Amino acid sequence: MKITVAIVEDNNDIRLALEQIIESSDECTLAGSCISGEEALIKLPIFNPHVVLMDIGLGGISGIEVVRELKASHPEILFMMCTIYDEDEKIFEALSAGANGYILKKTSPEKLLDGIKELMEGGSPMSSQIARKVVAAFQNKPVATVDTSLDMLSKREKVILEMLATGLLYKEISDKLTISPETVRKHLYHVYEKLHVSNRVEAVNKFYGR
Repeated sequence: MKITVAIVEDNNDIRLALEQIIESSDECTLAGSCISGEEALIKLPIFNPHVVLMDIGLGGISGIEVVRELKASHPEILFMMCTIYDEDEKIFEALSAGANGYILKKTSPEKLLDGIKELMEGGSPMSSQIARKVVAAFQNKPVATVDTSLDMLSKREKVILEMLATGLLYKEISDKLTISPETVRKHLYHVYEKLHVSNRVEAVNKFYGR
């Protein structure tokens, strides 16, 4: 089954480029596009896509507000923020609203499609620049009580988690470690289980927020 993708983007050229990327993929299909937050609130529930590529800087209602409202009523829809913004405030506001991934518009078409697939596999893809900001924010947090669950991670699991935190996708991690993407997923499943978390952001938070 193909991954259905909807696009919310008010810039005509960028929207058309994203549509072409989706339509050129063998694994994705375009569910529809919206040019404003107001239109997105009405049409996205009708499109009912697996994934939404969501711009932040829309003219009226922002992409973050759209995510916050629709995520509450349609938790099954996965939102990938696709934006020029890499400011800390925008990143954490989007993630707090319920965004499942956060990539920059300058991301290559190949990485964008890989990110969509990773999102469907339970990952939380982020551009490397975004991931570094998330990690830096967690590292700058005051030292909390030591979490003994971190001691349960194997050396390989810690290495994979550190690589994930830099923004690498499952496939890139598997290439660097010469293991299969499925093995990476299994390691991360054990990481999430041991840390009692459900996604990349929570795992990185716990790992670096000691």
